[in-house]
Amino acid sequence: MATEHLSPLDLAFWRIESAAHPMHLGALAVFEASVPLGSGAPEPASGTAAEPASGTAAGRPAEPAAGGPAERAAGLLAARCAAVPGLRRRIRDVLLPVGAAAWSPDPGFDPARHVFLVRTDAADPHTAAGPLMARPLDRELPPWEAHVLAGPDPERFAVLFKFHHALADGMGALALAASLFDGFDQEAAVRTPARPVPEQRAGSALRRLPGALAARVQDVGQALEIGAAVARSGLPLGVPAALVAGSESSGARTVAGLALDLDEVNLVRKGAGGTVNDVLIALVAGALRRWLAGRGEPEPHGPGPRALIPVSRRGRSGSTAGNRLSGYLLRLPLAEADPLRRLDSVRTGMDRNKDAGPARGAGAVALLADHVHPLGHRLGGPLVAQAARLLFDILVTSVPLPGLTFTLGGSRVREVYPLAPLARGQSLAVAVSTYQGTVHYGLVGDADAVPDLEALTGALRAELDELVRQVS
Repeated sequence: MATEHLSPLDLAFWRIESAAHPMHLGALAVFEASVPLGSGAPEPASGTAAEPASGTAAGRPAEPAAGGPAERAAGLLAARCAAVPGLRRRIRDVLLPVGAAAWSPDPGFDPARHVFLVRTDAADPHTAAGPLMARPLDRELPPWEAHVLAGPDPERFAVLFKFHHALADGMGALALAASLFDGFDQEAAVRTPARPVPEQRAGSALRRLPGALAARVQDVGQALEIGAAVARSGLPLGVPAALVAGSESSGARTVAGLALDLDEVNLVRKGAGGTVNDVLIALVAGALRRWLAGRGEPEPHGPGPRALIPVSRRGRSGSTAGNRLSGYLLRLPLAEADPLRRLDSVRTGMDRNKDAGPARGAGAVALLADHVHPLGHRLGGPLVAQAARLLFDILVTSVPLPGLTFTLGGSRVREVYPLAPLARGQSLAVAVSTYQGTVHYGLVGDADAVPDLEALTGALRAELDELVRQVS
């Protein structure tokens, strides 16, 4: 079997990780139980606050047993994950190319080391998710985990999925999580065929040389253009102090979520113009302004913090493995006091980005990973991680969800909050998705720099209320 090396961007995410800045994505799914107690389903072994589910050796189903909805969910996850090839692979360094890494099957794959039952007294699952998001994944194992959060309400529970960014981007993580839900083809949902190695014929390299040189020149030109755009995007000047995490940060995380009515967002879109995504980004800008005012911070000034807006480059029929990302860079107009003018500024900036395309501009910095030798990723990863603040100030990402109803053991998913990793030196990451007519904002904050993350969710709610009032 051919060795499947990590792509340059996947390798970059793997190399820039540190203990204080783990590079995993998260998704917090909140379930409402709809299966009668005692129906008979796999149940994890008893334990304390955080316990492994009763998984068994790879390929063997868990033994059915009675239990509550959370216990049954943990047992099902443990039983199903062994059938998903993408969840049984780990990352290993290889000799050649120097500095590269490759995927390899985990011969001792054990679901109990990936699926955990967490008993918590917190009614809001976001409270339990914060410490779990701060904890790096075990780099010796396939890089993912699922934590079933059993709270005080026996008929409600949540599952926090964690997938390393080297394993998947937002769309890939969605496919992996969905492969564990009811009614999905576990293998087809995340099929990850090895990249084919083209057959080499005598003289074929010489015949391809002119085209290869032209492509290389084009690649170098693209890299230089992106680098110039990064330089023109400006230094992080005038960024609110609340968006900066100090070097003395403990690495602790806080997580919060907010659900908004998609109909209200569409009302604003129809009344003010633009796209749903424009409105969602403008809500972040307005909420940040409100949140900073509530903290007693100085009035925002200047062009505003640079938001990195990831853009998927994945085709509709392509594999969901790994990362296929570029991005847009957008100044959030925090200095603008009028909500509708803020929205207009966001719409104008996003239109400009779309006209240029995702392969150009400062936001396309992820594409530069393709131009770096694997050894460069290995040696330069820590330096790149420390330079994040030179590239952007806050991450605002959207994760599309299909128009389906997800269930696990019959329990329905009611809410889905995507969670993004925090770059070094940054205090806040914002992710948003739409599910079943509801917009879900997932916020991840540096617990030292942003102890009041819940106040930002209130500011998001207030900003949407004001926009609805102005367009009504």
